[in-house]
Amino acid sequence: MSLAWAIVILVVANAVTITAMLLVRRGAPEGSRFKDGDRASGVFGVLAGGFAIFAGFIVFLAFTSYDQSRTGGETEALTVLQQFETAEFLPPALHGRLTGELVCYGRSVVHMEWPRMEDGAGGDTINPWAAALFRTLRVANPESNSEQSAFDKWLDQTSDREEARRDRLHGAEGIIPTSIWLVLFVVAGVVFAFMLFFADSDEGVGAQVMLMASATTVILLTLLAINALDNPYRGSVGSIEPVAMERTLRILDSARAVANETAPPPCDARGAPVSS
Repeated sequence: MSLAWAIVILVVANAVTITAMLLVRRGAPEGSRFKDGDRASGVFGVLAGGFAIFAGFIVFLAFTSYDQSRTGGETEALTVLQQFETAEFLPPALHGRLTGELVCYGRSVVHMEWPRMEDGAGGDTINPWAAALFRTLRVANPESNSEQSAFDKWLDQTSDREEARRDRLHGAEGIIPTSIWLVLFVVAGVVFAFMLFFADSDEGVGAQVMLMASATTVILLTLLAINALDNPYRGSVGSIEPVAMERTLRILDSARAVANETAPPPCDARGAPVSS
């Protein structure tokens, strides 16, 4: 959700709840509908505290998923760069092919996988260039000690890259189930309904507006924050961008030039295969 939409939702929600409070206030008795204000405040504290504790656990869970996705993307990008270095120690016939496919892998992550993750998908697909890298490596015939060591290291790095990719995709579809969202909205609705009983015809309009607006803003911002953390790729403020992989691609371009890898990668600028 974009910042503009978040502001619109916040304004509309405040308008609705404040209007409801002012309408109820017209027919409310002096001192609110509660005869014992202290007891009512205690009950409200229990309701608000329960919502805060429950929402706090959900925020922690959502942030853990967000951080795992961000770390996965950074680790994946770093592993791609490390595999470029490892490829230089594999049999010479594979250098250019492997490094070119690594570039294509990075491009496809940035230009193909990221848009799918922004749409909440991508977790059930494989990167086609991962399969291409595997097919290329199958024909390797390491002979020297350094080539054999590089071959083993490449396999380890492939596992690290795939695990990092899994972590990156982890947050694309969200982890908070619908039942939890339902509980959050129901509890928030109970809190708002309870606050309407604090409507007081003897109290100033400004005070009543502030009473409802402050609670509405805090609760709604909490829900919006949970939604943003649960959907880390969907264009909201603080969403995860492919910065690490873009940086890796720039480094790979420079490294390939230094290593005299002049053959163009077997893909276009977006990572789609091109006919040889």
